[in-house]
Amino acid sequence: MTKLSVNINRIALLRNSRNIGIPSVIEAAKTVIAAGADGVTVHPRPDERHIKASDVYELAEMLTVEFNIEGNPFQPPFMDIVCDVKPAQCTLVPDAPDVLTSDSGWNIPENRDRLIPVIQKLKDNGIRVSLFMDAEPSQMALAKAVGADRVELYTEPYATAFREGRVESVFSQYVLSAKAAQDAGLGVNAGHDLNLQNLAKFCSIPDILEVSIGHALIAEALEMGLSETVRSYLKILSNC
Repeated sequence: MTKLSVNINRIALLRNSRNIGIPSVIEAAKTVIAAGADGVTVHPRPDERHIKASDVYELAEMLTVEFNIEGNPFQPPFMDIVCDVKPAQCTLVPDAPDVLTSDSGWNIPENRDRLIPVIQKLKDNGIRVSLFMDAEPSQMALAKAVGADRVELYTEPYATAFREGRVESVFSQYVLSAKAAQDAGLGVNAGHDLNLQNLAKFCSIPDILEVSIGHALIAEALEMGLSETVRSYLKILSNC
């Protein structure tokens, strides 16, 4: 069964619109865990516009499920935080500081020499390393060569194609990319704009280990409630 890691960045974004601590990131994490989520994901950015460094440390103290921290390793203080906290997994994402949300995967040839020591440092700290990657089969073996344990396939193009009714040709690229990654010895995660409508088809790809879902899940929770929304995702994933 594909595991569900709930990204709680949007909870923090809403909290930060006021200064009274509501809604609580910690309470949201407790809720998704109680509902059955396999993990919690956060993506702290240097400007702390949603998840703050203090949130990361507080979550690390209370989580009873897998902790996945996403971010750009070349934007301080990301690596210091991750190496302090030592989550189960660190997903490296090539975000520019001013992007609204993650919008592309790593170009391994352009970043190879920078990524190798970063990945090694994380692994020396006992942290599994995943690289956020576009669905490009030719890049998967390169991700393995720089030391990654997994890749996270960037699924926004899939989600857009699904929404626009032109999913098949795009979906085939993800099938090929997942297979190329697995053939290279990598585990395969996925995330970005996956939702209750498009998740089942995506997870028909064999052996997807984990999906990280935040924006859509939190939006759906406004209507369904957070616990019920998590359970709805888990029901879909139980068939994957």
